Amino acid sequence: MPNANEDNPSALSQVQRRAVSELLRVSPVADDLARRFQEAGFSLALVGGSVRDALLGRLGNDLDFTTDARPDDVLKIVRPWADAVWEVGIAFGTVGAQKDARVDDVQQSFQIEITTYRSEAYDRTSRKPEVAYGDSIEEDLVRRDFTVNAMAVALPEKEFVDPYGGLDDLSARVLRTPGTPEESFSDDPLRMMRAARFAAQLDFEVAPDVVAAMTDMAGRIEIVSAERVRDELNKLVLSAHPRKGLTLLVDTGLADHVLPELPALRLERDEHHRHKDVYDHTLIVLEQAMALEENGPDLTLRIAALLHDIGKPRTRRFESDGRVSFHHHEVVGAKMTKKRMTALKYSNDLVKDVSRLVELHLRFHGYGTGEWTDSAVRRYVRDAGPLLDRLHKLTRSDCTTRNKRKATALSHAYDGLEKRIAELQEQEELDAIRPDLDGNQIMEILGIGPGPAIGQAYKFMLELRLENGPMGHDAAVTALKEWWAEQG
Repeated sequence: MPNANEDNPSALSQVQRRAVSELLRVSPVADDLARRFQEAGFSLALVGGSVRDALLGRLGNDLDFTTDARPDDVLKIVRPWADAVWEVGIAFGTVGAQKDARVDDVQQSFQIEITTYRSEAYDRTSRKPEVAYGDSIEEDLVRRDFTVNAMAVALPEKEFVDPYGGLDDLSARVLRTPGTPEESFSDDPLRMMRAARFAAQLDFEVAPDVVAAMTDMAGRIEIVSAERVRDELNKLVLSAHPRKGLTLLVDTGLADHVLPELPALRLERDEHHRHKDVYDHTLIVLEQAMALEENGPDLTLRIAALLHDIGKPRTRRFESDGRVSFHHHEVVGAKMTKKRMTALKYSNDLVKDVSRLVELHLRFHGYGTGEWTDSAVRRYVRDAGPLLDRLHKLTRSDCTTRNKRKATALSHAYDGLEKRIAELQEQEELDAIRPDLDGNQIMEILGIGPGPAIGQAYKFMLELRLENGPMGHDAAVTALKEWWAEQG
């Protein structure tokens, strides 16, 4: 295991203790697997993020290994030992497995990936890496993205392998590349986004030469598939410090290629037309939304917070009285959100939900100090549907004013709206608003069969329900017959 270096012995000795503790915990599985590789004449090492996380004291049950064995040999060793094996990544030299084992008197499941020593590089036009197998662990580690991910622990001896100073960088909380950043990013341009993602996840700083290379090479991200970009963006947004990563994407110009709507929020300030910095406001809204999360990171809420104002640049107007307006930016923003998320290959459901939240995020501001009718409250709930809880959080997060009196008034007003929603929900089952008559009843009362008229009648009855609340069967029948008579 690593020796404490002379410059910072106390920091590294703490790292040592954490790593030993973490590795001892997974030893029953890792050492058993390593011995099987030894018996077959191959070597095995814990590698990359698993070693980094062990040193940080946060190793989970997802374990990454590297080996000199080729994939076919890995399969021969692993199949008799693992509880499940998959070959999804075998074209890239990776075999996946699941191993259930009793550790510390607790039955646990370990997700394992074993990758043959390799090097990979992009050509100038390809979206997919070309894979070539290597013959040494040092050759394998130099191809990895950052030095903190270029460490290994040879098993079962527990010999620490750190040819590129990853331990020192981990102690300094800095992200550097094993070789030159230009070579690293040429091999896989997605590593530029990974730098931003790891900065956000680990709260690390990115070395100046790495930032410079990201800035110079930002356009290279264009050859990476939308799916890979999306996955990195998700990890960044779901991290503990997304502002850090997003700021890096914007400052280096990467965001201009993967999420151009974000840097576009940096609207120029005008000395005669002062208005809020929409970009900074957006990052604050994201952080305030995170603070309201109740069951862990919420991707839908966070992306909605990030994109809620992207319609502002296109709708900005300087009014004659000196104010700046953004009329209908929520409608424009919802369309832009749908277009961007679709381009990034998000699921249809997520695109629909985030776009809807963006469209609805201003609706509350018509509430004033509580002037909404019960009908308006019902429509608010109906339009939000299953997104109501997220809409509550997004709307509350959207208040970033430094005027405490105004912020308090907005908070109290939303408290009042939520209270009214709760009261109506208790009285009327708002979560399942339906007309007082269903389609079959409408057909029976009107004496007609299925067709467009039934849809129109159902819509009329739903509007009555929203406007008046529950009517009761007899009143609903009377209203339906009167409407039908007016239709001629």
